[in-house]
Amino acid sequence: MVVNSVHWFRKGLRLHDNPVLQEALNGADTVRCVYILDPWFAGAANVGINRWRFLLEALEDLDSSLKKLNSRLFVVRGQPTDVLPRLFKEWKVTRLTFEYDPEPYGKERDGAIIKMAQEFGVETIVRNAHTLYNLDRIIEANNNSPPLTFKRFQTIVSRLELPRRPLLPITQQQMENCRTEIADNHDQLYSIPSLEELGFRTVGLPPAVWRGGETEALDRLNKHLDKKVWVANFEHPRVNTCSLYASPTGLSPYLRFGCLSCRVLYYNLRELYMKLRKHCSPPLSLFGQLLWREFFYTAATNNPNFDRMEGNPICVQIPWDQNPEALAKWAEGRTGFPWIDAIMTQLRQEGWIHHLARHAVACFLTRGDLWISWESGMKVFEELLLDADWSVNAGSWMWLSCSAFFQQFFHCYCPVGFGRRTDPSGDYIRRYIPILKDYPNRYIYEPWNAPESVQKAAKCVVGVDYPKPMINHAEGSRLNIERMKQVYQQLSHYRGLSKSTNKTNLAIEEGVLVFFCFFLARTKEGKVANFQPF
Repeated sequence: MVVNSVHWFRKGLRLHDNPVLQEALNGADTVRCVYILDPWFAGAANVGINRWRFLLEALEDLDSSLKKLNSRLFVVRGQPTDVLPRLFKEWKVTRLTFEYDPEPYGKERDGAIIKMAQEFGVETIVRNAHTLYNLDRIIEANNNSPPLTFKRFQTIVSRLELPRRPLLPITQQQMENCRTEIADNHDQLYSIPSLEELGFRTVGLPPAVWRGGETEALDRLNKHLDKKVWVANFEHPRVNTCSLYASPTGLSPYLRFGCLSCRVLYYNLRELYMKLRKHCSPPLSLFGQLLWREFFYTAATNNPNFDRMEGNPICVQIPWDQNPEALAKWAEGRTGFPWIDAIMTQLRQEGWIHHLARHAVACFLTRGDLWISWESGMKVFEELLLDADWSVNAGSWMWLSCSAFFQQFFHCYCPVGFGRRTDPSGDYIRRYIPILKDYPNRYIYEPWNAPESVQKAAKCVVGVDYPKPMINHAEGSRLNIERMKQVYQQLSHYRGLSKSTNKTNLAIEEGVLVFFCFFLARTKEGKVANFQPF
C-alpha cells in the first residue's frame, strides 16, 4: 500500500526532536510538510507586527532547512477544515501527522480534524512534543484535578518519570527515502507571505531584535549553556541594567513557537549540571521557566475559560474598574512614570521585556495602581509579546494580579523605587524614553519632582513634553490593598465546600481558600519561586 504523508506544522517549527515528523517519515513513500495560515491567528487584530515577523522568519528558516534535505515547506492559506480535505484529494494523502496541542481551543480543533480525516480514510498520528510531561498524567496523579499551587505541582512532577529524551534531527537519508517532487512553480503556489502581503506597513520598521527560527534557537541554546558557572552553582544572576535588555541567550520566544524543543533544553541543562557537579541530580528548581510553563499548561488544559474571569472556576472574581483611557495610557507608555513607560515602550518596539519588568507593569495595571482587570493586560501582551503563550500569558496575569494561584497582595511594586534599585543610573529609561535623557540621575525616575529650572535645562517640562503621573501611587496602592483585603475577607466567609460533589470544583474551591489563608498568615510555607523566563 502506498503511504502519502502530510505533516502539519503548527507550533513545533523545527526538525530536531520532532517525534511526530518522524512518524510521518516512517515507511512513507512521499512526505509533504505543510503550514496552514489559519485565519484564527492570521486575521486576529491582536497579533502585532513583531510576532508576525518572528513567525515568518521561523517559517523561512524551516523552509531553508527542508531545502537542504531536498524538500520544501508548503504554506497554504485558509482554515484547516477547508484546506486539508482539498490536500487529501489532490495529493492522495493516506497519513496526517501533527503535534498534540494541549490547549482547549487546539484540542477542540484537532478533534474535528481527526474526525474529518477518518471520513477521508486518512490515518491520523498525534504525538506530544510541546510539553515535557503528559499533562493528563499530572492531573490524574493529583486526584483528577490540576494542581493549583506550584509547590503541589512540583511534588507531583517529582514522582513522575523523567521526560522522554529528545530525538535526533531529521536526516537527509530519511527524507530521501520518501522524497516528494517539488514543482517548478512551488514558490508561486506555496510561498511564505511577506509582512506587506499581510497588510503591515514596514517603512521605518527597525531590525528585529529577536530573529525567528530553529537555527537561531539552537545558536542561542549553545550560548546559553556556555554559562557553566550559573548552571554549576545554580545561582540566579542578579538583576541589573544589562538584564533589562534583550539577551543573545534568551530562549522564551523559541520555546513558544517550538523552534526549540523544551526537552532538548531540559536535558542539556540536566546533563551539564550533572557533569559540573559530579553526577549529582539537579534540583527541580533548576528548570525554572520550563516548570512554570508546564504548571500553567496543566492548569489550563481542561479550562476553556482560563483566559477570562467569567466562567473561570480558578479565578477570584475581583470587581475591577473599567477605564479605557487609563488602559490606553498604560499600553502606550504614557503613564507619566518613566520606569513603567520605558518598559511598555521596549515591549512595543522589541516584543520582549524582562520577567521583573513584566511584574512591574502587571502590578501597576491591576492591583498596584490602576485597578484594571488582568484580562486587559493579557490582551496587550498577547498582541506585543513574542513569547505570549495562551496558557502561560493568562496564568501569569492571574498570578500577578492575585486572581489565582499564590501571590502576596500586600506586596506592591513601586513604579519609582523598584526601577531605581534595578537601574540607579536610569540608563534604561534614557534608552527607551529619550526625551528624558538629559535629566540628572536624581530625577530620572520622578521628573515631576525636579525644579522647573532642571526641567527646562533638560528640555523636557513635565505636563508639556512628558506627561504628569496619571495617579498618586502611594494613595492608589494603599486603597487597592484595602480593596484586596475586602475581596479575600468575603471569600473567606464562603461556606459552599461541603455541598460540592464535583471533585474538580472541590479542589479549586479548596485551593482558593488555602490561597486566602496564605495571605492572612503571611507564612513562608508554600511560597513559590520567582517566575524566571530564560
